[in-house]
Amino acid sequence: MTTRSPLQVSSDVGATPLASGRTRFTVWAPRAQQVAVRVTAPDPREPVPMRRRSPGWFSLTLDGAGPGTQYVYLLDGERERPDPASRSLPEGVHGPSEVIDPAAFPWTDAGWRGMPLRDMVIYEIHTGSFTPDGTFEAVIPRLPAVRDLGVTALELMPVASFPGNRNWGYDGVGLFAPQRSYGGPAGLQRLVDACHGHGLAVVLDVVYNHLGPEGNYLAEFGPYFTDRYQTPWGQAVNFDGPDARPVRDFVIANALSWVRDYHVDALRLDAIHSIFDSSPVHILRELNDAVQRLARRLGRTVPVIAESDLNERRVIDPARKGGYGLAGQWSDDFHHSLHTLLSGERDGYYADFGSIRHLAKAYSDGFVYDGIPSAYRGRPHGTPTRDLPGERFIICTQNHDQVGNRARGDRLSALVDFERLKLAAAALLIAPCVPLLFMGEEYGEPAPFQYFTDFGDPGLQAAVTRGRREEFAAFGWTGEVPDPQDPATFRRSVLTWELREQEPHRRLLDLYRTLLALRRRFAALGVGGKRRMTVRTLEEQVLALTRWAPDGGTLALLHFGPEARRLRLRIPRGPWTRLVDSAEERFGGPGARSPQRLSTAGTSLAEVTIAGHAAAIYLRDAPDG
Repeated sequence: MTTRSPLQVSSDVGATPLASGRTRFTVWAPRAQQVAVRVTAPDPREPVPMRRRSPGWFSLTLDGAGPGTQYVYLLDGERERPDPASRSLPEGVHGPSEVIDPAAFPWTDAGWRGMPLRDMVIYEIHTGSFTPDGTFEAVIPRLPAVRDLGVTALELMPVASFPGNRNWGYDGVGLFAPQRSYGGPAGLQRLVDACHGHGLAVVLDVVYNHLGPEGNYLAEFGPYFTDRYQTPWGQAVNFDGPDARPVRDFVIANALSWVRDYHVDALRLDAIHSIFDSSPVHILRELNDAVQRLARRLGRTVPVIAESDLNERRVIDPARKGGYGLAGQWSDDFHHSLHTLLSGERDGYYADFGSIRHLAKAYSDGFVYDGIPSAYRGRPHGTPTRDLPGERFIICTQNHDQVGNRARGDRLSALVDFERLKLAAAALLIAPCVPLLFMGEEYGEPAPFQYFTDFGDPGLQAAVTRGRREEFAAFGWTGEVPDPQDPATFRRSVLTWELREQEPHRRLLDLYRTLLALRRRFAALGVGGKRRMTVRTLEEQVLALTRWAPDGGTLALLHFGPEARRLRLRIPRGPWTRLVDSAEERFGGPGARSPQRLSTAGTSLAEVTIAGHAAAIYLRDAPDG
C-alpha cells in the first residue's frame, strides 16, 4: 500500500521546464485511458498525446513550451482540465495551467538559514484582508511594523489557489499554485524574500485533509479521495487505500515545493485530526521526514507544526517513541481556558472550561484535557504532556478560527473591555510556549474577521450561506449571520491600519511592544522548559506564575476579578522589582496598584495590591547558588 511508485513524483510531477524552451509534462491519471497536452497560449496548438510510462502515469516533453506557456490536459479526448500540479493558474481554478520556472526568481536571502520554532513569535495574517489591496506585494511595506512589534515569524493563512477572489484559503484546489488574486507565484516569492530581509521567518498554512468543493478535478484523474472516512468537508484524502502511494507522494511533493521553490521556513498542517491513515508509517511522519531531509540538504531549519483537536502527544513525540516527530502543535486548551475567564462564555466547547485552574494547568502541562473526562465530548480526552517543554506548544488569545468561526466574527476587542484586552496580552506573553498573535490583535482592531467565500456555483453559494446559519446552534449565538458570499462580509474584515496611531489603540500596542521586548530580554519570560516554573491559583481569581532562568527569576500575577485585591503570597526572598503593570497610565489604564518593589526582608511573605483585570510582572536577580 505504501510501496514507492515507479515514478518518483516528489520531484517529477507537473510541468518541469528544461533547457532550450522545452518542458516535460508528467501526470498520474489512472482513471483515463488517454491523456494529451493542449497548449492554449500564447500560440495555441492541437492536442499532443502523452506517452504512458507505467500504469497510470503519462508523460510528454514538448519543444517551444517554456515558461509562460499555458496548457490543459485532455482526458480521453473529451474533458479539458488544469494540471493537478499546476504551478500557476493565471485565469483561476477552472482555467488553463501555466508553465513557470520557480528557480528563475532572483533571491537575495542566500545567508538566511531559517529559524527554530522556539525562537518564533508568530503573527498570523490573511493576505486578502491584511491590507486594502489584499496582495502579497501590499504586505511588504507593513513588514517593518510587524518586525518592530517584536514578531519574528509571519504566518500566512493558506495561499493555494481557490475559486474566485475572496476566501479564507481552506477551500484551495490548486495546491501548487499561489492564488492569482494575491499576486501569484512571483508575488509570494517577493514577499518571502522581503520577510527574510527584515529578519522574519515565514510560516505557511497548508491543507492536506481535504480539497475545496469547486474546481476540484483530482478525482477525474485518479483515486485521490476515499469514502472510507469522512471529514466535516466531505471525502477524506486517500492516504491508506488502494493506489495511495501516488497520493501520498503528491502531498509530500507539495510540501517540498513550498520549502524549495518559495523558501518557506515552516509549514503549519491544518486540522490533522481529519487526516486518516492506518499505514505502518503515518503520512505525517513521512511528510515531516521528507521535509527534514530537504532542509538538511539546503542547510536550513524548517519545523513542521500541526493543528489538532485531539490533544495527542504522538503528533510531537519522536519516531523512536511511536510519534510523528513534528516540531510542535497548537494548544487550543490555552485559548479556551483564557477566553472563558475573560469573557464568561460557557457555551459549546467552552463548557469544558471556566476555572482559573484550567489556565494554571495550560501553563504547567500544555494540554488541560490530558485524559480527563470532557463533558463537551462525553468521554475522556487527550494525553498527558506535562513532561514536554513549552516550545512544543503554540498558544494564542485569538486566531482565525477562534475569531472567524464565531457567528459574526467578533474579535476579543468586541467582547471584553480595554483592561481585559491588556490582561490577555500579558497572559499570553508570560507563557513558556510559542506565542501567536492574530493580525490587528496588538492594537485592538475592532473590525470583525468574518467567514467569506467567492464561489461561482449558484448551488454551492446557497449551501454555504445556509450551512453557516445552521452551524452555531450549540453556542446559542443568535441574530443574523453574515452571508459569506456577500462582498460586504469580506470588506468588513479588512484591517484599519491607521488605528495603530490613535487612542486607546496606541496604548495597547505599546503594551504588546513592551511585553515582547521583556520576553526577548529575560530568559525567565521566554520560551523554555517548565521544570523551574511554579503556577499557583490564589482566591479563585488570581494566578501567580514564577519562573527561573540562569539570569534571574520572574513573578507574574494575573488578576481576573473586576476589583482591586490585596494579596499575601509566599515568594523567594527579594529583591523583586516591577517590570510592568498593565494598569499603568502609560498603557491607558487607571494607574498601577502594585508596588514598585516587593519587600521580603526577613520573611518569604509579600503583600501585593493589584488592580482589577490587571497583570503585574516582577523581576528578581539570579538566585543564590
